[in-house]
Amino acid sequence: MTLRPLATRVPREIEREIREVTDYMDVEKAQAVRIILEIGISEWKKRTALELLRDGKVTFAKAAKFAKLDLWEFADIVRDRKIEWIKTRTGELDEEVRRAAKDTDG
Repeated sequence: MTLRPLATRVPREIEREIREVTDYMDVEKAQAVRIILEIGISEWKKRTALELLRDGKVTFAKAAKFAKLDLWEFADIVRDRKIEWIKTRTGELDEEVRRAAKDTDG
C-alpha cells in the first residue's frame, strides 16, 4: 500500500488525544493518526449505511456493502441498534431477498 501525505490542523484537545493514543499503543504520531482515521472511517461508513437503510435510500445488501460488512455482520448491527428498515409489502420483500442473495453471489 502506497501511503500519501496528508496535512491538517487540529485543535489542541485532539492533539492531546492523539498523544494519548501514541503513548498507549507505543507508536509514532503518523501511525496513530492512520489507525484513528481507519477506525473513524469504518464507523462513519456503518452509521451512514444504517441511516441510508433506515431512510429507505438503499437496499439491505447495498447498505452492508457500503459499510464493508458481510450481510450477517450488518444484520447483527441492524438488530443491535434496533434499526427499522422493512417498509415493503410481502411481494416486494420476496424480491428484495432474491436481489440480496444475488448480490452476495456475485
